[in-house]
Amino acid sequence: MKLNKFIDSLSIKAGLLAALALSGCIATTLPYMRAETAQRIASPAWMIKRDIAAAPYLLRSYERIHDRGGVANLYIAGDGAVSTSVEEWELDPTPKNPVALHLASKDRADNVIFVARPCQYTAMLSKGDVCDESIWKDKRFSAEVIASFDTALDDIATRYDIHGFNLIGYSGGAAIATLLATKRTDILSIRTVAGILDHETHSATSGAPVLNGSLNPVKEASTLTKMPQYHFIGGQDTYVPPAVLHSYLQAMPPTNCVQTMVVQEASYDEGWVDKWPDLLELPVTCYNAAPAADFGKTTTPTLPKTPTFTVREKPAKP
Repeated sequence: MKLNKFIDSLSIKAGLLAALALSGCIATTLPYMRAETAQRIASPAWMIKRDIAAAPYLLRSYERIHDRGGVANLYIAGDGAVSTSVEEWELDPTPKNPVALHLASKDRADNVIFVARPCQYTAMLSKGDVCDESIWKDKRFSAEVIASFDTALDDIATRYDIHGFNLIGYSGGAAIATLLATKRTDILSIRTVAGILDHETHSATSGAPVLNGSLNPVKEASTLTKMPQYHFIGGQDTYVPPAVLHSYLQAMPPTNCVQTMVVQEASYDEGWVDKWPDLLELPVTCYNAAPAADFGKTTTPTLPKTPTFTVREKPAKP
């Protein structure tokens, strides 16, 4: 009798856990559930899981390739499950809410790829190595991390004969995208969402830990004046405030290639996904120049009659 009651109790608990997982209550609590969440987002968008060897890391990707030899829209994940305080930093950076993957799933271009950050979903290339937590903490934008993404893009370009990348970076993924664009010749455009484009200003304004081991995109802004860029920030975002973007813009010489938009209803991790198909329709180009690659669509974007590009404001830095 006691054994039967014990089995019945386990069955009830298992049923409750399954119900909670389906309802989303605990779907992102445990690392393996976070991986399951990612799979459920990617599968309906026909994005296939693949782990890319980018020594010393394995980088998790989800890919949909329908046009070999074409251009790919490549989404770079945010910082993941990290906290705004050193004391609360988690032991696993896999995102609870994979915003970048959600955005990729809404992209209807022929070639769409999502690439996670080191130590998200996967570990090291060598099974005997342990993923050093500094890689998702103060070294999250280090030269080593940028080199791993450079290797991953080389792998993707070779595997699918990709001739150019439109980079889309969410949160810290924006920093990765910007730094990659300074090193590669096959980057056609950059889009960022809630982008951390100056991690020093971000730390000063948000209270987030200082990233002493990381490269800072703002230091390279002057080299990207001819790169078509569109930066989206949320009007309700208190984690990545406008000052972060303003600092990046101030570091950039006058240019006609940078556009910005404040999406008033959006916060740091909410309000982006449903709006993304419309935001993707906005052309990323240089004013009075030939249009850049148009995210895999066949129509040619119409340039605005008047420029709405970099605002040359000079707000006081914190």
